[in-house]
Amino acid sequence: MSETTVIKVMIVDDHDMVRTGLRTYLMLEPKLEAVAEAGSGQAAIDTLAALTPERRPDIILMDLMMPGMDGIETTRQVIAAYPDMKIVMLTSFLEDDKVYGAIEAGAVSYVLKTVSAEELIYAITGAYKGMPVMTADVSQALTRGLRQRNAQSGDEGLTEREKEVLLLIAEGMSNKEIAEELHISIKTVKTHVSNLLMKCEQEDRTQLAVLAHRKGWAGRT
Repeated sequence: MSETTVIKVMIVDDHDMVRTGLRTYLMLEPKLEAVAEAGSGQAAIDTLAALTPERRPDIILMDLMMPGMDGIETTRQVIAAYPDMKIVMLTSFLEDDKVYGAIEAGAVSYVLKTVSAEELIYAITGAYKGMPVMTADVSQALTRGLRQRNAQSGDEGLTEREKEVLLLIAEGMSNKEIAEELHISIKTVKTHVSNLLMKCEQEDRTQLAVLAHRKGWAGRT
């Protein structure tokens, strides 16, 4: 991001006063430009479709609770249509499932409307660079939401490849043997193992193997 870069921002919120306040504030920041706004999720989708690529926003400040299509579903549809779009969820809600749902849908950051002006600028510029910006309470809510979702799914939120690696670990295979079995590099196997240790909250391969057997994952066909 150069000194002359102007970040184009779209405001999506169902409250006129909120949009007006944000738009007025953005006008005072030389590095930020409000290029579009919408009062609902569907209006945001329609507005984006009508904009030329040159006028399309770099960042969307997305409200969470809106009538009709909420911010999470709107984010999911926007990211599906515009994969490079950066979305900052700007909301008053801190429920675990909403924080997790927003990030899962593709939002880069989750910011409460109680943040200061400086913190909002930091979140916008961070999102522009692809850098997540979250306060400690939001990060904690995200972690709790992830754990709740994993508990509900029963498989710790593992990807299909991670499940394959876990089953081979349970069979006693080494990283080299797993790499040969799955036709992937040893480095990739190590990455999967690290992810498994983190997601399953285990300390070593032996504990992973025990967990797989205890939950009945090992030996599944």
